[in-house]
Amino acid sequence: MFLVHENFPSVHIFFTIYLSIYLSIYLSIYLSIYLSQFVTVYLSIYLSIYLSIYLSLLQSIYLSMFLSIYLSIYLSIYLSIYLSLLQSIYLSMFLSIYLSIYHRLFIICLSISDDICLSIYLSLLRSIYLSIYLSIYIIYINRTIKSIYLSIKSCIHPFDSLVDE
Repeated sequence: MFLVHENFPSVHIFFTIYLSIYLSIYLSIYLSIYLSQFVTVYLSIYLSIYLSIYLSLLQSIYLSMFLSIYLSIYLSIYLSIYLSLLQSIYLSMFLSIYLSIYHRLFIICLSISDDICLSIYLSLLRSIYLSIYLSIYIIYINRTIKSIYLSIKSCIHPFDSLVDE
């Protein structure tokens, strides 16, 4: 099914991708809980760039270009949403834009060989719009969830005294 390169050990490709994504998520959770915010931001960016390079190298050996770009976009969106939920909203907006720009930059530089400047420009433009849209959408979802929670809590609150009696 997949072509195996002679110089690369034959490891099941989906297991390696799954393991790298799992480790990055696990490390991001661990770092966001136990370390300061700036170290978390720095290491999350480092992990994101590392995984972009890793997926691009796997793409050149095993995967088609579209699957590799799909995985990197999925990882970028997942990391942006995850970091937006864990960090304050302004820091996460900056970080998701930053992550998306570097994801596209590395994927485009390592994957596409023709007309690189136009590809980088279009990719950066798309990633900025996507990140701003995701951040605004997350703000909206967060406010919606809070308002639903508060409305349910305010509806239940008058009946709390009846239940206690």
